[in-house]
Amino acid sequence: MKYTEIIKIFSDAPHSEFAAELFRIELKSRLPGFSFEKAEKEKADFAFITDLSLDEDCFRISDEKGVCVYYRGIRGFIYAVGRILRKIYACEGGFELLPGVFGQFSPLKKIRGHQLGCRTTANSYESWSFEQYRRYYLDLMYFGMNTVEHIPGEKGVSKRNPLMKYGEEEFLIKACEMAEELGLDVSLWHPLNPEEPAEITAAKRKELYSRLKGLKYIFIPGGDPGELPAKEFISRCKVIFRSVKSTVPGVQMWPSAQAPHSIPGWGGEFIECMNALPEEIDGVIYGPNHALPLEELRDRLPEKYPLRFYPDITHNVRCEYPIHFERDDWHFAFAAALSRECTNPRPREYSRLYDLTSPFFIGAVSYSDGINDDVNKAVLSYRDYGGDDVKEAVEDYCRLFFFGADAEKIAGLIFGLEENWEGDPALNPGIDEVYDGFNEVYGKYPFLGNNWRFLQLIMRAHCDKLVRMRRTFELRLIEKSEAKLKAGNRDKAVNTLNCAYPPEYPEIRSRISGFAQKLFELIGLQTDVEHYFADGWERGAVLETIDLPVTDRAYLLSKSQREDFADYFEINKTGEGEYYFSVSLDGVKEKQKGEPYLNFRGDNPQKNNGSLRTALFNVFDNFTYETEIEGLDDGCDYTLRVTWWNKTDPAVNELRITAEDETLYCGPQFGIIDEDYTEKYCTPDYAAAKYAVPAKCIKNGKLKLSFSEPLMGVMFSEYSLRKK
Repeated sequence: MKYTEIIKIFSDAPHSEFAAELFRIELKSRLPGFSFEKAEKEKADFAFITDLSLDEDCFRISDEKGVCVYYRGIRGFIYAVGRILRKIYACEGGFELLPGVFGQFSPLKKIRGHQLGCRTTANSYESWSFEQYRRYYLDLMYFGMNTVEHIPGEKGVSKRNPLMKYGEEEFLIKACEMAEELGLDVSLWHPLNPEEPAEITAAKRKELYSRLKGLKYIFIPGGDPGELPAKEFISRCKVIFRSVKSTVPGVQMWPSAQAPHSIPGWGGEFIECMNALPEEIDGVIYGPNHALPLEELRDRLPEKYPLRFYPDITHNVRCEYPIHFERDDWHFAFAAALSRECTNPRPREYSRLYDLTSPFFIGAVSYSDGINDDVNKAVLSYRDYGGDDVKEAVEDYCRLFFFGADAEKIAGLIFGLEENWEGDPALNPGIDEVYDGFNEVYGKYPFLGNNWRFLQLIMRAHCDKLVRMRRTFELRLIEKSEAKLKAGNRDKAVNTLNCAYPPEYPEIRSRISGFAQKLFELIGLQTDVEHYFADGWERGAVLETIDLPVTDRAYLLSKSQREDFADYFEINKTGEGEYYFSVSLDGVKEKQKGEPYLNFRGDNPQKNNGSLRTALFNVFDNFTYETEIEGLDDGCDYTLRVTWWNKTDPAVNELRITAEDETLYCGPQFGIIDEDYTEKYCTPDYAAAKYAVPAKCIKNGKLKLSFSEPLMGVMFSEYSLRKK
C-alpha cells in the first residue's frame, strides 16, 4: 500500500501514545511535507496497541484494516517502530511498506548490547550532547539492542580532552537515566584498581551505583586491564557485589575470564574459584585476552554460570578478531594506511563469527570505541534478535538511515567495502568500482552529504582508492627504477623513484580531508590528533596514517645515495634451490598450534617513516612456529637467517630452532647475531641471527622447520635459507 500526505495514527494507552509520537517524529524527519492525524483504530493507517500477553522484548505487526502494532512495553514498541522504519521505502509522493514487515517477533538472545563508553580512547563520543546519545540509543534499539554498557570515569583521575562537555559522574548519571527512559538495561565495565583495598573500592562503588538508574550488570575485567591473581580477583568481585546489592537489589555480577599477561596459569585458578559455586557471581564474560579457549571455558565452567560474549567489533589489527580473523591476512598496505580503527563495515565476517560462537552464549555486548563500526553494531544486534540474513540486515540499515536513496545500491557498496580488503589492493579492481559507485550515489542524492553514516562510508571508499593508486603507481616505479639501475643508469633510477603522483591522486587526498572535516562537524569523528583531538594515531585517526608507505619506494629512496644501492633491490631474492619468507609479503598459510598473534608494526608513523622495509611490517608472535619448505637441494649445507623482533628478556634461555629432528640452536635470544645484515637491512627494533643447517636435514628437497620458546614465544618477521 502507498501512503501519501496524511497519516492517521491510533494509540490505546499513554505508553502507546509515546510509540505513536516516536513514529510520527521519525516519519516527519523523512517526509517533512506529511501531516499526521489521530484516528479511531478502524480508520487508522497505523495503530499502536497494548498486548499484555507478549513479553517485553516481543512485538507483533499485522496487516488488518491498517497496520496494527502490538507490544507489551516500551522496548517492544521501539523495536516495532524500528522494524517499520527498516521496511519503508520512498516512492513518488510518499512511501510504501515491504511485505516482510509483518509477523510476530521475539529475540533469540537474552542480552543484546554495545559498549558506548565516553572516554578519550573513543573516536567520536566525547563531543556528543545527551540528545545525540539518546538518538544513538534509539538507532541501535531499532535493530534490537536491549543493553547499553558504559564506563565510569574517576573524577580528577580519568583522562579528559577539550571535546568533553560533561563531568564523568554527570555524564554517567544522565546516560543511565536516558537508558532507563527507553527501557534499556545498563551494564558497567568497571576495572579494579589493584592498589586500592577491596573494602574502599566496594564502598565507593556502592555510593556511585546507588545513583544510577537502570543498572543491571557489573562487568569487572580479569585482564585487559587487570593484574590480580584469579583468587584475589574473584574475592574482590564478591566483596563489591555484597556491598552494592543492598542499594541496587537486582544488580548482577559478571566478571570476565580475561587473563593478565603477567600471571601464567590464571585461567586454571579462575576455574577453581568458579567450581566453588560462588553465589555472588551470576555469569562469566568471554572476551579479548581470554584465559581459556571458548570451548574449554564452557566445558570447565560450572553449568550454572551462563557466558556472555564481549566481541571486539571496532578494531582491524592487533586485536582478537583482526580482518579475515580465520586466516589473518589483511594486506599490509591497507593495515599501514588505515590502521586499527578506520571505518570498517564487516557484515559478512561478523555474521560468520556469530554463527561460530552463538551456541556458547546467552548474548553479547560488543567492545566498541566509537562509530567507525556502526554497521557492525547493527549486524550484531540484528543477529542477536534472531535475524539470519546478513543481506537483509545491511539493506535494512540503508533503508533506515538513507531514506530516499537507493538502499539496495548502497547496501551492495557496503558489501563492496568489505570485499575491497581482499588481497593486494594493487590487484583488486573492485576497489575502483566501489569508489565509482559511491561517487555516483553521492551525485544522485546530494542530501547524503549531511549524513554522517554515508560520509564515513564514502570516505572509506576514497581511502581504499588512494591506497590502491599509491601502491600500483609505486610498484611500477620500483620495477622501472630497478631496470634502469641494472642498465647502469643510477641517476635515472633515482629520478624514476622520485616521480610525482598523477593529478587525480592529490584530488582524492583532498576530498578525504574534506570528508574528515565534515564528519568532525557532524558527529565529532576524530581523524587526527592535532585538529580533531584523537587520543592517538591508532584511535581512528586515519589522517595520521593514510599517507604512510605501502611499498618499499620510500625505503629505497632513503638508501639511494649509498654505494651499495643496488643491494636493496635484492634483499628478498633467492637463487635456485634457496628460499625466502616474509610474514608480511607471503603470509602464514599453515595452521599453527595455539592462538598465533600478528603484531603489525607498519601503521606506526614513527616506525614506518621510510626506514622500515615492508617485509618487516608484520611480526608473527606465538609460542611455536612450524612449516615445511620445499624446493631445496639435497646434499647442500644451508644458512638459516631469521630476523627477530628485538624484544629481549634475560630470562629467556630456551629459544629452540629445529630442522627435522636436528636441533640447530637452543639457548638465549637470539644466538649469533648477523651484525652486517642487521645494520644494513634492519631498524633497531629488529635483529637478524644466523644458524647452520646441515645437509642431512634436507630430504627429497624438503625441510621441516620449527621455532619455539616457552616464556615469551617466538617473534619474527622474515627468514631465508641460502646455500653455504
